[in-house]
Amino acid sequence: MEERSTMPDAAVPAVPAVPPTPPVPLAALLAREDLGLRQIAGPHDPATVIHWAHTSEMADPYPYLLGGELLLTAGVHIPEAAGSGTRPGTYFDAYVSRIVEAGGAALGFGVAPVHDTVPRALVEACDQYGLPLVEVPPRTTFSGVARAVWQLMAQARHTELRRVTEAQQSLAAAAARPDPVPSVLRQLAQRVGGRAALYAPDGGEVAAAGRLPAPGAGVEVEVGSALAGLAGVVRPATGGSGGSGGPAPSSASDTVAGVHLAAYALGTGQGFVLGVAAPRRDPGDHTIASVGAVLLSLLTGEHQSSTGAARSSALVRLLLGAAPDEVAPLLDAGERWVVVHALPDGPAPDAVAASALGAALGSPLVDVAGDAVRVLVPAGRREAGAVAGALAGWTCGVSAVVGAREWGLADTQAARALSRARATRARLVRHGDRPGLAGLVPPAEAAAHARTVLAPIADNPALLDTLRTWLSLHGSWDRTAVALSVHRNTVRQRIARAATLLNTDLDDPDVRMNLWFALSHA
Repeated sequence: MEERSTMPDAAVPAVPAVPPTPPVPLAALLAREDLGLRQIAGPHDPATVIHWAHTSEMADPYPYLLGGELLLTAGVHIPEAAGSGTRPGTYFDAYVSRIVEAGGAALGFGVAPVHDTVPRALVEACDQYGLPLVEVPPRTTFSGVARAVWQLMAQARHTELRRVTEAQQSLAAAAARPDPVPSVLRQLAQRVGGRAALYAPDGGEVAAAGRLPAPGAGVEVEVGSALAGLAGVVRPATGGSGGSGGPAPSSASDTVAGVHLAAYALGTGQGFVLGVAAPRRDPGDHTIASVGAVLLSLLTGEHQSSTGAARSSALVRLLLGAAPDEVAPLLDAGERWVVVHALPDGPAPDAVAASALGAALGSPLVDVAGDAVRVLVPAGRREAGAVAGALAGWTCGVSAVVGAREWGLADTQAARALSRARATRARLVRHGDRPGLAGLVPPAEAAAHARTVLAPIADNPALLDTLRTWLSLHGSWDRTAVALSVHRNTVRQRIARAATLLNTDLDDPDVRMNLWFALSHA
């Protein structure tokens, strides 16, 4: 028999907390053949779960129950006068009603050594009050039942942690794709088995994935409207449509037509909100949705006001005639730079995808130029690793490291490197990966030589670009056509025209080497 607590009633929490472990379905415990448990009364509800097992022989266990227990008893507390008759007596009515009032999940009655059978009056009382009654055979100890509960909890916890970990990995991979926001929403909807939606600061739906787990068009409309309304609850007042009754909560949940809804505010004061609708609410769903909210916060996040002000100031100064090296310190602390041109594997990039790539490269200086994205990145140790880590879903060309005055040159280098990467099907091509003999010639002399050699075609950019690309791809007509997005016959015509104007034989390796040197310094 357990010791009676001396804690005053006022110290007992009104709404006890459950342990930070997934509950165990009663059905899973009954399925354990080694225990031999059998439910003999009460509702057979698959939703009945157990948070822990507790043994007590108190006539009134109410003060010692926290709720959600499988209460185990051998009936030591049952007075002889209560007997085991067929009619529920006052004792069993009071005993079972107190367990139900305390929130007990089920009652386990041990047969032997005190009672040979479960009292019939107890069976009827449990049926009357809707409390599952489980018969524990003589060969099964209460400690064995408790150990089985904790084993099932540990298994459930391990399964849930693995599910959450796999979801985190898939969400992170989705955030690195060229279309990060739709990819994250698709993964999130798949992981919770429902629908995930991103709401803008004005309350409009920006993007969504999955389907509302609600039968019938009318119910779907009701659930969709409720989810949008829940998003308005967590949206800050400064975000657009939020209320003005004090600070909004960071998250909120509700249940409508049997569908579980949750909304998460993204970042601080951004106004974007993640909404999730699922047919059930598993223990790890909140963690998974929170990870999605964090990733979406990074993808949709606005830059700090000081950074934005510095960028605006730099743009104004450039437009008013300031030299690039004068405005470079406003953009970043780095004094040396590289330009990255990136082409997504999927559809043409949007502003969100471009921002995500810039975040991966560690730079907010991003521009969407047609099908490609251009990023101005401070050079250094971080840049080298960042470019390599941002390749998932992108083909990249990277310029040489330059000063601010050479940004235009670096942009051209990155464009050429991207063309070569496309033609060679490489994920990354850097301009001037391998140093050569060109470093032995002073830049001024090399430039003068280039002007002299290329003078006959200097006023024809198409011929210059075609010749440069053709030479870089070892005279391959097909790969040059791919890199320049033209027909191979166009490449042949341009190369023939260049050879005529230059009055040279392009099959001669010495001629090719001389032209390549000139083009590299043009």
